[in-house]
Amino acid sequence: MPVGALSIEALQRLGLEANGLVRAAQSQVEMAQAGVVRATAYPNPTVSLIGGPQHPRIPAANPATNTRQVTVSQTIENPFVRSARIGSAEAGVEASRASFHQVRADLAAQLRVRAYELLLRQEIARMEASVFDLMEEVRRRIQVGVGVGETARFELIRADAEVLNAASRKEAALLNAQRARVALMQFTAGALKPDFVISASLFDPVNLPPLEQLRLEVPAVNPDVLRLQAESEQARLRIDQERASVLPSVDVVYSNYQDAQYTDNRGGLKVTIPLLYQRRGEINAAVADSARVRETLDYRRFEIGQLLESAWQGLQIAQRRVEMFEGGIIKEAENALQIAQAAYRFGERPLIEVLDTQRVLRGILADSLQARFDLQAAAAEIDRLRAYYPREQAHE
Repeated sequence: MPVGALSIEALQRLGLEANGLVRAAQSQVEMAQAGVVRATAYPNPTVSLIGGPQHPRIPAANPATNTRQVTVSQTIENPFVRSARIGSAEAGVEASRASFHQVRADLAAQLRVRAYELLLRQEIARMEASVFDLMEEVRRRIQVGVGVGETARFELIRADAEVLNAASRKEAALLNAQRARVALMQFTAGALKPDFVISASLFDPVNLPPLEQLRLEVPAVNPDVLRLQAESEQARLRIDQERASVLPSVDVVYSNYQDAQYTDNRGGLKVTIPLLYQRRGEINAAVADSARVRETLDYRRFEIGQLLESAWQGLQIAQRRVEMFEGGIIKEAENALQIAQAAYRFGERPLIEVLDTQRVLRGILADSLQARFDLQAAAAEIDRLRAYYPREQAHE
């Protein structure tokens, strides 16, 4: 690998830092944290100032003067409402943080899959280039045979067609590799250089915990489940908040009145009693919302469990396919091609058999590369479900 080649983890870190969706999710966490500050704040007092001239109805009785009145009102907050409101805001922070981790886990998995897709496309492009070179060599030999009269000209025409077909496949493979490169640059928001190199391979080993451990781990750490758990707690506390709001609210009031003859100081309480409407609509809405979140959480737990089982089965299938190809299928196809080429050189087999054998080998090699890509994609999906990605530079 050249100097500066990126590993898969380095590529994920780069994408997680540069992608705007991750920064947007981080802003949602900061907004939720600001909501906690708002929830913990005490209500501000209300101050009113009233003043004006005072004119007696009988001028001889009292002279004209000015009056003023200052009134201060402070709400005494219901401690049950305050506690539920703060708890709901803190649960909202946990929900936003879980959503942030979900965005990061999704992006990290996509970056990993796209990186291995680029490696797959590059391997296919190299394979098609080698096939093109082989067909060029076969065509050259046939052209020499036609020149000396040992081979029919029909074989040269067929070889020309096969060379053109191989050139077309080679060009398509190169374009697919370039498209995969552009897609990976898109996920990193242009942070990658156009000539970047990935220091990874489709032959990289896949290391995952056993299935039984994953079954216990995934529901406990999956960001989507954690988000719904936080939202469920938030909805429950919202019910408590609405029910506590039915209790009477109290305001402490102090008033100071002054005129030319008197100074009047008064204090008292203002109590709001919910007699006509006891927030039944708000309470019912909070109860229904809590039931909705709870049912969504139960279904999401089941769904994520099924996604884990599906990804694990896909991993096992891909692993078996890789083992089958490595167990001798590729070697047998390569030997068959070598035998067909040798037989063709000695005139024992026609060119059509060489081409058919070469197509079989190309198909087996492509299937082998696809199986290795499927193995890496399944592993990336499992890591996404358990939120396993580089977190060293996460800003939380």
